[in-house]
Amino acid sequence: MESVYIIGLGMIPFAKYADRTVRSMAHESIILALADAGLAKKDLEAVYFSNTFWGMYTSQHSIRGECVMRSMGVGEIPVINVENACAGASTALNQAVLGIKAQAFDCALAVGAEKITHPDKGFALGAYASCMDLEKIEESLNLFLELSAKLNMNTAEQDGQPGQGRSVFMDAYAMGAKWHMQKFGSTQRQLATICAKNHWHGSLNPLAQYQQDMTVEEVLADKPVAYPLTRAMCAPIGDGAAAAIVCSERFLKKLTAPRPVKILASVLGQGRDRSLDDEDIGERLVKIAYEKAGVGPKDIDLAELHDATAYGELHQTEAMGFCPMGEGGPWAETGATKLGGSQPVNTSGGLECRGHPIGASGLAQIYEIGLQLRGEAGKRQVDGARIGLAENGGGNIGVEEAAMCITILEKA
Repeated sequence: MESVYIIGLGMIPFAKYADRTVRSMAHESIILALADAGLAKKDLEAVYFSNTFWGMYTSQHSIRGECVMRSMGVGEIPVINVENACAGASTALNQAVLGIKAQAFDCALAVGAEKITHPDKGFALGAYASCMDLEKIEESLNLFLELSAKLNMNTAEQDGQPGQGRSVFMDAYAMGAKWHMQKFGSTQRQLATICAKNHWHGSLNPLAQYQQDMTVEEVLADKPVAYPLTRAMCAPIGDGAAAAIVCSERFLKKLTAPRPVKILASVLGQGRDRSLDDEDIGERLVKIAYEKAGVGPKDIDLAELHDATAYGELHQTEAMGFCPMGEGGPWAETGATKLGGSQPVNTSGGLECRGHPIGASGLAQIYEIGLQLRGEAGKRQVDGARIGLAENGGGNIGVEEAAMCITILEKA
């Protein structure tokens, strides 16, 4: 089977850009990736473009990727538009990898760009609901309320209605966190420990949306969102773009000064109808990814996990097999997931601090792991990093993600 390598990475700082467009942000990240690879636009043979909200915000539907590429002078080659909620960018990379493995082309671009900030914050928050089954949205909201009520934590009055003044996904994560607290005894302070760790990592990342360090006490004292989550524990609204160029081994041999990262596995899957106690999508997919990559959880030197909230990271450290199920909170308290620990997680600051412009987030994870495996991460460099894992979930149906992509990369 054809080996696939990442040879170019580009990412702009994630932030709130009142005056920038999806197009301009995408252009910048693509130019950065081309320069990083030492390639010209003419070297690209296919493009996979990820975006979620552009059509909703400005009615640009259908040919978003073509609009971006043609306006920067790239025509003729195939452009594939990818929309898979928060997993869109990692899905774009997955499809580019499959195209190269199928020998359809030798060099492809995966790019994700998103503008979520809006003068009407309520509009921006409401847009997230499109990443759920809208025909069954009431059913989903009632499920959150029903499951939360069964957890006997008496937080309904302080939390209000799901989606009230916040993204509805915060309610989904809060429900999961409360379930975990009741079943395994995890605590709000453990979530704050994860969050404070990510704020420290983010303070070392010049591309992160939030670059201020926070203590555990400051995280706990921040504005409540939906118990047990405080504002600091939740990914912010923001904008940004990230890109990666991938190629075949035969294309790689033509390059004079490559800094490649090998893709050992890229696995995409869909969620299923299940109870909270059943094996979830991450547990299922990572087993496939490990088998394809020929590695196990102990071989992973660092990971970027989908922490739209601190609970997301806690759960995914368990789902990826980094620690036993139910022990994600205590494991974080040991310092294992912090820079200098045995298995650093979200050295970029994660979604909580690096930011989460939906259509770009998956490639921002790849950007971070790529830098780490090349030894180019500066103050947040993980010593001896050889293998990294990225887990990127997207949307929600029932009690789990609608989609997920898991990517395993190796220093080449």
